[in-house]
Amino acid sequence: MANLLESVKTNKFSCRVYYEDTDLAGIVYYANYLKFIERARSEWVRARGVDQIRLKDEAGIVFAVRRLEADYLAPARFDDWLTVETEVVQLGGARIVLDQVILREEQRIFAARVTLVCIGPAGAVRLPADIRQRLDAASES
Repeated sequence: MANLLESVKTNKFSCRVYYEDTDLAGIVYYANYLKFIERARSEWVRARGVDQIRLKDEAGIVFAVRRLEADYLAPARFDDWLTVETEVVQLGGARIVLDQVILREEQRIFAARVTLVCIGPAGAVRLPADIRQRLDAASES
């Protein structure tokens, strides 16, 4: 049953490490881990039925990273197949806190806690009720 609950709460996004992702030492350049988790967050939102372009065009609302705490646990290398797991930790009025982990097979190689804020033209705004409901469904167990 734990696996079923985990699959409801956790969104998974997979990607391969390309040569362009690596540095002179042949390992993934540190900033590229942030790109991997950004792609995974975009796919997490999309999988919940939220069209970010439409949200911006119709409501003037976008999500922005307010805070990020990251731990680099082991290096990824060229041609590694990575899985990014994204899980909702907290969903507030205008704030979303996510835990994101990058795995190579079963090994955790990167972990981050990301705080997003919902912003409009004048600053922070509350998540619209329909968007909140879609994102909140991801955290129900």
